[in-house]
Amino acid sequence: MSPESKKLFNIIILGVAFMFMFTAFQTCGNVAQTVIRSLNSTDFHGSGYTSMAIIYGVFSASNLITPSVVAIIGPQLSMFASGLFYSMYIAVFIQPLPWSFYTASVFIGIAAAESDRRTVFIALTVISLVGTVLFFLIRQPDSENVLGEDESSDDQDLEVNESAQSTMGKAVDAFKKSLKLCVTKEMLLLSITTAYTGLELTFFSGVYGTCIGAVNKFGTEEKSLIGLSGIFIGIGEILGGSLFGLLSKNNRFGRNPVVLLGILVHFIAFYLIFLNMPGDAPIAPVEGTDSSAYIKSSKEVAIFCSFLLGLGDSCFNTQLLSILGFLYSEDSAPAFAVFKFVQSICAAVAFFYSNYLLLHWQLLVMVILGFFGTISFFSVEWAAAAIVARGSDYRSI
Repeated sequence: MSPESKKLFNIIILGVAFMFMFTAFQTCGNVAQTVIRSLNSTDFHGSGYTSMAIIYGVFSASNLITPSVVAIIGPQLSMFASGLFYSMYIAVFIQPLPWSFYTASVFIGIAAAESDRRTVFIALTVISLVGTVLFFLIRQPDSENVLGEDESSDDQDLEVNESAQSTMGKAVDAFKKSLKLCVTKEMLLLSITTAYTGLELTFFSGVYGTCIGAVNKFGTEEKSLIGLSGIFIGIGEILGGSLFGLLSKNNRFGRNPVVLLGILVHFIAFYLIFLNMPGDAPIAPVEGTDSSAYIKSSKEVAIFCSFLLGLGDSCFNTQLLSILGFLYSEDSAPAFAVFKFVQSICAAVAFFYSNYLLLHWQLLVMVILGFFGTISFFSVEWAAAAIVARGSDYRSI
């Protein structure tokens, strides 16, 4: 297999593996609070919001050491171990106990009948494990330095020792670079935008589906609407990723218009959700809520808002990844580690306060942070455009 074919093969395997793994995990996260809330009438007592807060809290801390871990054990084993922890978390839902539920939430950072719930989560666990096993199909790239036949064993041992020292050195350097990047002007400004993506990630991946499932005025379809909401969030993500990711090379106007579109789409979604959903929907009991919204709650509006949430999220993520890749092309791994650190810790905070805040307060927090996050992104993008004007080809980024 040629080097080019091997790279393409690895990309396809990675795509399929992550598709399986995150299809299972995102589905699990989307229904976690609803499922756990339905179990609280039994001997089990827990919170899906608290579980996700633990996941993203540990995930945020882990991101700073991730480049070092990958440098030591390699990307293949790192992804395989991560896949096992994802699968373990999903498997806990088959027969949840509070201690195992929250313990699995720690490891992953680094409303149906009993039989139906078990069937669903057994299937999700299997799907996640299939994706995890696929990582073993990844082909190692060809080594550029092949030992000659005439080299002595002493020379080979020397090279092994130097390689081990080099690996540890890379691990330490990667950790130091992550810490240094945290305090650069550009990263501090982008951290405000990244923090907003953490809050809205929490909202569309965990809170909004719970709100839909809690509205009794949706009738007997309220629980099935959670799955439909997830589908339309995915459609919005795919559409936005295709338009603003794959077609970004032909964009002559930079990243700011896409981010502006993203925040406007989100503001429209937040306003419609504010009008369409009861304020106590995120923290409603297992029986749901009969409270009235400002307008008659509409299933169609709720699903349309799901699409808008996914579309707006794709606008922010494609442009954040693009500008990070441009500004930190030489230090991409530490830069993306800082990005995930900030996003994850804000997601953890948002999942925690989702246990207590009414819907309109959660929306207000996202509106305020989204506004300032957009302004900070604009300032970094204008500075990046100035760099391009001095010699780089901006449209190729």
